Amino acid sequence: MRLRLSNIHQSFAGQTLFTIPSLTLESGLAVHLHGANGSGKSTLMKIIAGLQRPTLGRVERLFEVSEKDNRQAVIYLHQQAYLFDTHVRANVEYGLKLRGERNPAKVDEALAWAHLEQIQHRAAHHLSGGERQRLALARALVLDPQIVLLDEPGSNLDMTSMERIRQMLAELRDKGTGYVLASHQQNLLSQDCDHNWYLRQGQLVAE
Repeated sequence: MRLRLSNIHQSFAGQTLFTIPSLTLESGLAVHLHGANGSGKSTLMKIIAGLQRPTLGRVERLFEVSEKDNRQAVIYLHQQAYLFDTHVRANVEYGLKLRGERNPAKVDEALAWAHLEQIQHRAAHHLSGGERQRLALARALVLDPQIVLLDEPGSNLDMTSMERIRQMLAELRDKGTGYVLASHQQNLLSQDCDHNWYLRQGQLVAE
């Protein structure tokens, strides 16, 4: 799958936040989105995910013949992972239930991938920051996304949690799923990205 952004213009309170004439993102790639706080990183990722419409411009999802066009092809994960007030397993099952799909084996696989199988019946609000991030990734995995957008995923995490998430992202790429990781500085997670986008002074530069 490819995402194509064309003639994107985003303004806020009458002021231009950023302008992007054209940009293409393909599944399977790992991208680090650089930018200072307030530069528009979160807004751009919400636009890419289809959660927010740009002031002007369009975002197209282009699928290959062999690929499945599904609403969850692109998933955005907020910096503060939103979890439902229930246990871990039910959080992972939620998206599948919305699709009318019951697949316990798939849920088991996602929990094992996130190293959460031993605490799958624990209340989500009792999880640590690293466990919450891993649960958010597991909940995304079961929906078979092609691109995952992570907003400051390393924020307030210790090195052990960062290393586990780093391993999960590497395994995600092995499955052919790409990701965009937004952060205002380099960290353990961003060093594995092979492409860099720089959002500064209202422009996006892709390398």
